[in-house]
Amino acid sequence: MARRGMLVELVLRFGPPVVVMGAIFAVSAQSDVDSGLGVVDAVGRKLIHMAEFALLFLLWLRALRGRAGLAALIAIGYAATDEVHQTLVSGRHGTPVDVFIDAGGVLLVWYVHQRISSRRAARGAGS
Repeated sequence: MARRGMLVELVLRFGPPVVVMGAIFAVSAQSDVDSGLGVVDAVGRKLIHMAEFALLFLLWLRALRGRAGLAALIAIGYAATDEVHQTLVSGRHGTPVDVFIDAGGVLLVWYVHQRISSRRAARGAGS
């Protein structure tokens, strides 16, 4: 029974980031669809990229029980492989700039996480 509980725990911890990685891969495999909104579309896509890799970082942070550096490395590394993947898809192109944008989302959320953690620790020490 203990083995089953451990397996369930692993699936619950590591399943969500793996599912998000699969979703990112699936969307990146689609040919580029132009909405015709120009700059609004371009900015919106970049913000969505930042958000999806920030989410991936948070899910890995949870799965790895707070190991933020490793979670960031995995999320940013996956951003790089996502851009390489896009170069192989007809109608798509991957760029190093997009990796930096994705990394920006990861680093921003990591910074916010560190600030929140520091404040909680300071409150706990002051009690």
